[in-house]
Amino acid sequence: MDENTFPKMLVELIDISRNAGKIILNYYNDSRKCIEIKEDNSPLTKADLESDKYIATRLKELYDIPIVSEENYPDHNVRKDYTDLFFVDPLDGTKEFIEGNGEFTVNIAYVKNNKPVMGVIYTPVTKTTFFAAEDFGSYMEDPEGIKELPLCETKSDILTATGSRKHATSLDSEFMQMNNVDQVVPAGSSLKFCKVAMGHAHLYPRFQGSMEWDIAAGHIIAKEAGCKLLDLKTMKEPEYNKESLLNNYFITFGPGIDISSIDIPEMS
Repeated sequence: MDENTFPKMLVELIDISRNAGKIILNYYNDSRKCIEIKEDNSPLTKADLESDKYIATRLKELYDIPIVSEENYPDHNVRKDYTDLFFVDPLDGTKEFIEGNGEFTVNIAYVKNNKPVMGVIYTPVTKTTFFAAEDFGSYMEDPEGIKELPLCETKSDILTATGSRKHATSLDSEFMQMNNVDQVVPAGSSLKFCKVAMGHAHLYPRFQGSMEWDIAAGHIIAKEAGCKLLDLKTMKEPEYNKESLLNNYFITFGPGIDISSIDIPEMS
């Protein structure tokens, strides 16, 4: 597929994410990456701030659409009437960035009427872009070219899941045991959504806090690849721009998975 056939906004979001990735890489080999610890005990680097500044500037130049970013977001009384907005995580996987393992991303999603309709995930180290738009499909572009997702069908005889190296909880372990998961494919940042969208894992359960900007782009990329996301509190698709931007626990699963056959640990 030729990039000229992509929706104009999607092409622009891809370009912005890639340029933000270049900014991030300027700081990748700097030994003083971490500049402070935020209130939620997560690290903040100059790369986060510079990427955020660039993305916000470019989005404001191109669109009259509000922005909700990890580094700068309005209170609910300001954003409650937004019908469309951008969700931005300018550097998802800051811990991976600091450690230098390459599994960090730039996430930009366009959300309309409380659901993501367009999203981009860019991995600066590998120069790999995942992107999707509603009713358009889901794609991956790397140095070898553009490929439609999923890349392959997950093997039906081996149940695989993806999860975080850093955020595993007792509920994750319980889930893996309850469902006889044969293989766990670890991944950093929003790349866990991409693992399921590519067909490299059947499931991505999340039993720890995450924010809407963490999942909006991954949501539409996985969905357009034929996957589903289920909010484990509402038992529906996650909604966005809620009063609290904290996500409920959720599970992402690929085609062919009967969610009724999946056991979910009891949650308090």
